Amino acid sequence: MNVKLSFSPLAQNPLDLLVVVLDAEKTLHRVDDPVVEAHLQRAKAGFTEKTLKREYFATLPDGANPKALVAYWSPSLKGWNLWENVKTFTARALRLARDCRYARVGVAIDAAEAAPLVGKVVEGAVLGAYTFDRYKQEKDEFLARELQLVLLVHPDHQADAEARKARYAWVSENVNRARDLINEPGSVVTPEHLAARADEVAKEVDLEVEILDPAGLKARGYEGCLRVGAGSSHPPRMAILRHRPPKAAADTLVLVGKGITFDSGGISLKPGEKMWEMKGDMAGAAAVLFTMRALGRIRPDVKVVGILCCAENFPDANAQRPGDIFTAKNGKSIMVDNTDAEGRLVLTDGFARAGEEGGTHLVDIATLTGACVRALGPSVAGIMGNDRELVQRVIRSGENHGEAFWELPLVEEYREALKTPYADINNIASAGLAGAITAGLFLREFVPARTAWAHLDIAGPMFRDKEWKYYEPGALGFGVKTLVDLCERFREELTA
Repeated sequence: MNVKLSFSPLAQNPLDLLVVVLDAEKTLHRVDDPVVEAHLQRAKAGFTEKTLKREYFATLPDGANPKALVAYWSPSLKGWNLWENVKTFTARALRLARDCRYARVGVAIDAAEAAPLVGKVVEGAVLGAYTFDRYKQEKDEFLARELQLVLLVHPDHQADAEARKARYAWVSENVNRARDLINEPGSVVTPEHLAARADEVAKEVDLEVEILDPAGLKARGYEGCLRVGAGSSHPPRMAILRHRPPKAAADTLVLVGKGITFDSGGISLKPGEKMWEMKGDMAGAAAVLFTMRALGRIRPDVKVVGILCCAENFPDANAQRPGDIFTAKNGKSIMVDNTDAEGRLVLTDGFARAGEEGGTHLVDIATLTGACVRALGPSVAGIMGNDRELVQRVIRSGENHGEAFWELPLVEEYREALKTPYADINNIASAGLAGAITAGLFLREFVPARTAWAHLDIAGPMFRDKEWKYYEPGALGFGVKTLVDLCERFREELTA
């Protein structure tokens, strides 16, 4: 899809379809064509009188520009703000254009108060046009190959619009690359594959990279990845990517991603129903990888280290057993009560490496617990941590880009449920309650001293079964937008 900006009036932009978003409080367009304006007034009346619900569509007389018009009403989408609605309507319009074969589509956001929405339209277009059809015989490539999207923008906003277009197109591309990786079968995306992709990304955008194979993990005492991956024919890996700013930075932000490329549960085997979704148990690592790729071009003024903890959790004669005990890098012994609570085990290695990298701030992102899905559903991720400011920064960054986080408490008394007479800590809670919180309490035991930490449990918004907002069914690439924003704005005051 070719996306371009136009700073000239509608009459100078031949279009097959014009897209307009109407809002009760803001005017986002300026149209001087009386025929188009009459349709828009009719649309607004229909929406306010509730005779219209989803959209207003009209074909215009022969020779008119545009050939067709679609208008959307922002208040019709409840629960999201204006810019999320604009992204959703942009995606809907592109799917309409695909179905009707409208090759030249314009979005009117040329009013003075529409300037901040340029990037949001670009994001809605890039994410909304995404499809994972690599394994389909029949493909519809109209959006990718034939459609041209024109954003009609006020000429006074040219410099700002061009900067927003570039930034949002680049970040959205990386979200889509994360979606590709998560949507791929587990037979394709193995720990070796993830590590190889990390190496490619580092070379592409000039990041430092280090890849640890099983021998390297063993030499450095990273037992978590080795134990989880012991039953797989695809050995574990750890990939470390580093962005260094031009000037030395006082802070080092470390992003640690859970990269379980397929999670069968190990000896504690999962139920068969929907087990295929466990190909997405590396969504945290995918988010970190493509956040780092985005940062390679954005170049924020903070040192950022991305760590991918990669393993495949399979049962075989070499797999770890329930009741096994090992000692993590920080010296604490862990009893593996349940081999399906494996993500937290590989993350202990990532946390240890974060300390060795000099991390002052640590954010881990993981599809960690079904308990978080049951508590918050498929649209909201859980967050908890030991540093109030860092948690609030992540929440703010998510709000900036339509990724919702809800803070859960680290309830001290629940730490008792992780006790075992056989080791320093059990990998699951004995009571079986508050699974998301007790997972956070487990992870807290391995946070390096004097490190601010936030834990993101994205098990809910990893996948969607049905179309949602501007996403098609499948992986969302959740977390990339939040983490990029966090890194970009790391130097800003929290209240800014």
